[in-house]
Amino acid sequence: MSELKEFLSRTPFFGGLPAETMDRLVKMLVERSYPAGTVVFREGEAGKSMYVVHSGELVANQAGESGNTVRLMRFFEGDFFGETTLIEMQPRPFTVLAERDARLWELTNMDLYQLYRQDVKGYVLVLQNINRELCRRLRRAGDRITQFADEAEDERTQIRGDARKPH
Repeated sequence: MSELKEFLSRTPFFGGLPAETMDRLVKMLVERSYPAGTVVFREGEAGKSMYVVHSGELVANQAGESGNTVRLMRFFEGDFFGETTLIEMQPRPFTVLAERDARLWELTNMDLYQLYRQDVKGYVLVLQNINRELCRRLRRAGDRITQFADEAEDERTQIRGDARKPH
């Protein structure tokens, strides 16, 4: 158990949490194993949990309008994914596939709700950690869009007019 706590404390999701919050969360986590080639979840499915990667390598794919599969992100030891469904209650935005045998720790939306009921301060810290990582990902995505548009001299990626109005 202490080895797991030590590992988790080095991850972006659990970093900086008080010991009592960490103890609560560790008791909630469920270990899952996915052999290489196995799908963890599929784009469009209802999501009820997020995962922290203990070991392995996973890739997030999304179907493009052309029918091609687009690789969005890779996840390695210490990364987490699936957290958006805990916040926005929307279908999974992408498919996650284990490229190498993966050992994951699962936390469900009900676990997060229990944390809220038992430890509001810890819950807020967890949400701050999630939001911090989402901001990093959004920044990286914006940088990638800028790079692609710049290389292609593509003005289609530029926002025109009032972004609040539907097109």
